[in-house]
Amino acid sequence: MKRTFYLFSNGELKRKDNTIYFETENGEKRFLPVEDISEIMAFGEVSLNKRLLEFLSQSEIIVHYFNYYGYYMGTFYPREHMNSGYMTLRQAEHYLDDSKRLDLAKRFVKGAADNMLRVVKYYEKREKDISNVREEIERRRADISDCDNGETLMAIEGNVRNTYYEAFDAIVGQPAFAFESRTRRPPRNYMNTLISFGNSMMYSVVLSQIYRTHLDPRIGYLHATNFRRFTLNLDVAEIFKPIIVDRIIFTLLGRRQLSENDFVKGTEGVVMKENARKMFVEEFDQKLQTTQNYKSLNRQVSYRHLIRLELYKLEKHLMGEKQYDPYVAAW
Repeated sequence: MKRTFYLFSNGELKRKDNTIYFETENGEKRFLPVEDISEIMAFGEVSLNKRLLEFLSQSEIIVHYFNYYGYYMGTFYPREHMNSGYMTLRQAEHYLDDSKRLDLAKRFVKGAADNMLRVVKYYEKREKDISNVREEIERRRADISDCDNGETLMAIEGNVRNTYYEAFDAIVGQPAFAFESRTRRPPRNYMNTLISFGNSMMYSVVLSQIYRTHLDPRIGYLHATNFRRFTLNLDVAEIFKPIIVDRIIFTLLGRRQLSENDFVKGTEGVVMKENARKMFVEEFDQKLQTTQNYKSLNRQVSYRHLIRLELYKLEKHLMGEKQYDPYVAAW
């Protein structure tokens, strides 16, 4: 699979003939291997011009932008090269039919709940006192199948996730990183900042993988397709956030690689310093390269490839070939 390039410095992304290079404010140049890049994540102040955008579009390279505080801003989504009117119609059909949409939304919620349970059980085996959280998630998860409307389903999803968050303090065991409550836009404490940053990364990676399929990222099922540009990546990311983002947070804090000194408190809430963002991104990239055994293929695949396979499964569901069964970690 092609690679992701991360740009933290300020500078300009330029095209020279059929190559791309990044020139920093200090005049340093770094050439990017176009044939080996699938996406660029820009955390610094990165400028570019129309000529470069044309080349990025031809080369099918996606660019995700994050602002100064590390929050997702937007994506340059090149002209879709795998447009499929048939698949778009199947997606719309499943969105407009209430029963089909609810069915898919329940599958996403169930997949997310199952992976939250995997995480909780993993740490329960490591003698974390979170059996009450596991039991409560199992109890709430049972309500998903009987749910008959989207609003109730969203409420169940919120309750499952809030219950899951109750395990964070016991898993991390550091008062400075206490969860307290979920706060966004802006996050109000260290733990919420880590969750928000990691989730933004996850949404971007899933969006990049959707680009490599026939799916339209504008049509989601759990998250309403309204005036937001992309929603399908939010749906699919729900399944992977517990086993990728949350595990990274627990790993970094467990190793004491992050401390209160890696954050800044301001009017924009609590934000990570650049060195902390780099550390998180490095761990995130390594996690996506980690391989897992994929039963149906009987071979090891990376998490990044696993996300692509999840999208192929969704395509088969929409075409009526095979019902979608979300990925659940086997560890």
